Amino acid sequence: MTETLRRSPLHDRHVALGAKFAAFGGWQMPLEYAGGGVLKEHTAVREAVGVFDVSHLGKARVRGPGAVDFLNSCLSNDLRRIGPGKAQYTLCCDAGGGVVDDLIAYVHTDDHVFLIPNAANTAEVVRRLRAAAPADVTVADEHEAYAVLAVQGPRSTQVLAGLDLPTEHDYMSFAVAAYDGANLTVCRTGYTGEHGYELVVAAEHAGAVWDALFEAGEAYGVRPAGLAARDTLRTEMGYPLHGQELSLDISPVQARAGWSVGWSKPAFWGRDALIAEKAAGPRRTLWGLESLDRGIPRAHMTVLRGDQPVGEITSGTFSPTKRLGIALALLDAQVGLGEGAGLGEGDVVEVDIRGRRSTMKVVKPPFVTPSVR
Repeated sequence: MTETLRRSPLHDRHVALGAKFAAFGGWQMPLEYAGGGVLKEHTAVREAVGVFDVSHLGKARVRGPGAVDFLNSCLSNDLRRIGPGKAQYTLCCDAGGGVVDDLIAYVHTDDHVFLIPNAANTAEVVRRLRAAAPADVTVADEHEAYAVLAVQGPRSTQVLAGLDLPTEHDYMSFAVAAYDGANLTVCRTGYTGEHGYELVVAAEHAGAVWDALFEAGEAYGVRPAGLAARDTLRTEMGYPLHGQELSLDISPVQARAGWSVGWSKPAFWGRDALIAEKAAGPRRTLWGLESLDRGIPRAHMTVLRGDQPVGEITSGTFSPTKRLGIALALLDAQVGLGEGAGLGEGDVVEVDIRGRRSTMKVVKPPFVTPSVR
């Protein structure tokens, strides 16, 4: 049976721009656009400004007395480190420390938090939260009620200023504003490593905001950017993608995401398993790989040292910024090269690329210098 894919409220605009579409998380979303392609879209974000439609991302709202404290007892990071008007990257883990999803929590008040999970995992995150919520706390799935537009790049501030939207708030914070009768949440967040914003707007107003962004950005070299460029940008930054660098089988300890865990909190889902894994040391760790030849690594390819498999690539691509192949890979903590031996920064490994050995260097991401501040 053919899957029925959801469509963004901006679908017709993508068609008009000659978008190539792909299925992603149950949605039909633009992969790249005619007249540009991945390289030009990627470069626009690094050097000027790009606009992404990421309306496939989930949206859930948690309301009720003590909503922050309730979520804090479930999600990994410590929401008590931030207050109203701030956002936080966090994880929804299972009892074994695996990652159900990674998401961003926007704290409006102690009794009101807006969550943005990943598209394919929204229903499961909502299900788990609803099952655990006290009677006076509601968890609403608002997945299709809102659009999300990501405006990313060094000229993003000028574009938003052209719409008289707030731009002076700090990274991982947000402001509520209005444009042409529509309420927007303007968030200083993004998935590219560049200075940028994400706009959450009711679906029925998304088209007008999209059009206004391109009108305001014309003088700054604005381009529409699809999910392919989003992937090359986030891989250059070493940002995890759920299902690749984080999953029920890949814990935050293995993925170097321990910074998103409130280790001193008395309770959160997966706490005991994660504390035990951290104390013992993970059996594998996420590293970056940079090609020393012309090889372009891809997900699931085997990493070798000599004839010994020592890991697997989770994400791999051509880096438009560095002009070489890069990858994220889970490498074994112990590789049998002597007692306590493990792979580390600067080591040289090989990747099996469809039967051909490609030489790569182990590095610690990010692969490029971020401009986020």
